[in-house]
Order: sequence, then structure tokens, then C-alpha cells
Amino acid sequence: MDIEGFVRRSIKEEDEETVQKNLVKKILEFKDLDNDKAEKMASAVIEEVKNTLTIDSYPDEFMRDLINYTQSSVSMGDIGVGSRGAGDFFVHRKIAEIVSSAKTSSYINPSAQDDGGVVKSTVDSKDVYITTAVDGIHSRLSEYPFLGGFHVARATLRDVCVMGSNPIAMLSDLHLADDGDVGKLFDFTAGVCAVSELVDVPLVAGSTLRVGGDMVLGDRLVSAVGAVGISEYAPTARKRAESGDVILLTEGSGGGTISTTAIYHGMFDVVQETMDISFIKASEAIFNAGLLPEVHAMTDVTNGGLRGDAHEISQTTGLGLSFSEEKIREMVNPKVLDMLEKLEIDPLGVSVDSLMIIAPEDLATRVKNVVSSAGVKINEIGVVDNSGISKLIKEDGREEELKPLFREAAYTKIKKIVGDIEPEDFDEMKDKVQRAAIESIKKKDKVVKAIQEK
Repeated sequence: MDIEGFVRRSIKEEDEETVQKNLVKKILEFKDLDNDKAEKMASAVIEEVKNTLTIDSYPDEFMRDLINYTQSSVSMGDIGVGSRGAGDFFVHRKIAEIVSSAKTSSYINPSAQDDGGVVKSTVDSKDVYITTAVDGIHSRLSEYPFLGGFHVARATLRDVCVMGSNPIAMLSDLHLADDGDVGKLFDFTAGVCAVSELVDVPLVAGSTLRVGGDMVLGDRLVSAVGAVGISEYAPTARKRAESGDVILLTEGSGGGTISTTAIYHGMFDVVQETMDISFIKASEAIFNAGLLPEVHAMTDVTNGGLRGDAHEISQTTGLGLSFSEEKIREMVNPKVLDMLEKLEIDPLGVSVDSLMIIAPEDLATRVKNVVSSAGVKINEIGVVDNSGISKLIKEDGREEELKPLFREAAYTKIKKIVGDIEPEDFDEMKDKVQRAAIESIKKKDKVVKAIQEK
């Protein structure tokens, strides 16, 4: 419960006395306080919010612009941010445009829509590629912090591995709401450290704060884990894919998304299938065999499932990808696939956490051999071509364009209710988001200039 947000919304439509009364009621729902203390809390929040609202009449335009944010009038939920579909991809491209507008340079930045970012440095006359990545805990795993920590740690390490880097360190950021049990912090950290110990990558730094400080009541956990990796080879970025390449896929057992699906449908035995490090073992096998310089691209099948990853690769490279539906299904853990089919969830539209490798045909056999030797199942599932689109070859031979939905496949009951149909005003929403991004770039430029001239 965001009590500051509640006041900001309510004070525009109701008198202060009503807002005070309603806020006290909200506070007492979460806090074991006497009425007098709740009244004082409510009064303090209302006074603070009222003070912030005076910025709109502040005479200095620069300060008004600096403190206020550019409003798009489009909500996260409406456009589907975080739902790994068309809306989410669009917003991420706008974020990448803001990053690219900064007068800094990197070897790979968010404009590539890749799994991690890379900077190139020189040490003792040798080129070194440093990869960084960060992933957030699955929102529905707040009540299951060990699983949340375990899977987000795996996710960020995967993002480093698929860029062809050897992970060397992790860091975590924990935000637990005011009423959260401190034990959640410990279980989350233990989950991260379980992965750390399994793959011998230390957790070296972090931060722990409350979600919204005193302003957010409840026990929601919002956390992230970042990773750093290094390599002497150029990254295996998506943009390196070439027509004629073979597409390989390791068996995927899922991570945070599959665990969430299993838990909230009461199919708890499937959670155990997700507790492995086969993805990282496969990446290490390729790395240790010295094959990375010859591999063109690697990615993890996560954001929006294979539909989303195929779309992003096509968008980045202008190439096409052709997949065999039958072979893809063979590379989904049988228990996970059985659950998805029972729940009528599209296996191509959710994160199954497979490693997808794009490599020249003459290298594919060697990659399969070294990955298989590491105890990880792998198979060829498709090829890269010049068609410019991604397509799925159905089991009956029909071809179907492989496109991301507006949201990833609905894997919980609440997601099925929300739906994955593109809203009629999607183009209008994109225009509003585009304008807001442009205004944010202008604001950044204005502030940088002001500080430089100070």
C-alpha cells in the first residue's frame, strides 16, 4: 500500500478531511497502532505531499522542470511493461534511445536489445571485454524469497554468459517494504548464494533498503542481482548472426516464470525441475573448449519466450529465423512441457531458460558435442536466412510467422484475465510514450548543459 501515492491521487478529488479519514483507515489495516498515532502519521504524509505540490507554482521554470517528471499519460500496465510482449519491447527501445543520447561510448549498449552491455578496455596491450547485466526478481516470488534469489542470480549470470563472458562477480539490491519480515532478506540472499556456490562466482556487494521508506506499507520484496564478466574475445552479440547459420537450443527447465506458474497452480513438484545450473554448465563448456570466437551469437530464451527472442534478433539483424516446432518441444523439460500443456500455456511464449546458440554450420556439431559432454541436452532447432522474418515450421509442415504477442503467454490466472490482446489504442499509446522519451532526452541535455556552465 503506497500511502503517498494514495494521498497524491485522493487530494485532487476530495477534501483534506476525507483524505485524512480514509488514510487513517488504510494505515490501521497494516499497522498495529493506536488511532492517535495513525492520525499523526496521516497528517504528516498529507502535509508533505501538499508541500511538494507547490512546485507547480514555483517561479523558476528550470526548477519546476527538474523536479517534475515528463508524463506520458500511459501506465505501465496498459502498455504492458514487464509483460515481455510488443508493448514492453517498444518501451525498452525508448529507454535505449535515451541511453544512446548520452555522449558516452560502449561496445554494446541497450540499443542492441541484447542480454548484457559491454565495454572494451585495454590491459597490458590486450583487448578486454567487460560485460555487465542486471535482472530483477520475479514479482510473484516476493513470498518465496529463496526461489526469487536463486532464479534471479541464475538469470543475471546467464545474461553475462550469453555475451561470451566469464562471470567473475555478482552484486545484489534488496528492497523490502516496511512490514516485511527481515527473514525474507536472509532467504533471498541464501538463494543467491546457493547459485554463487554452485558456479563459484562470489557475491561481492549489495544494498538493502525499504521499498518507499515510510511511504509503502506491506511486505512486498523488490530486488535485483547484477553480474560482471570478462572476456578476451568479442561478444557473442545478436548482431553477429549470419544467413546460413544453424540455431541450436539446450533443454530448458524454466526459472522464475515456471516456478511462479507451478506454485500458483499448486503443481509444486515442477518447481524442483527449475533448480539446476545446466545453462551455465553449457556456457562454460563452450567457453572452456575455446569455441566462443567462432560462435556468432548466444541468447537465453527468456523475455517473451522464443517468440520474443526471435523477434528481437530479427529486428536487430534484419535477418530471418526458421524454427522447427517439433524440435523446440523436444528441448523443453518433459515435466515443464506437460504442465504448460495442461494449463494451455504456449511453450513458445514463456521463459523456459534455454540457451540458444547461433553458429556456422561447420561449428554446430562441435558445439553440440561439448555441451552434451557437460551433461546438458542440446539439439538443432532451425536456421538463419535472409527472409527478414521469424517463422515456425509446424509439425504438419505449415509455416506460421513467429511474432510476439502484446504480452507474453498468460501463465497465471490473473494474467489470463488481463489478456494478451493488443489494445485498440496501442499506436496512440506509442506516440505518447515516444513524446515522453524525447522530452526526457531534452531534459537530460538541459541539465547537463546547466551543470557544465555552472
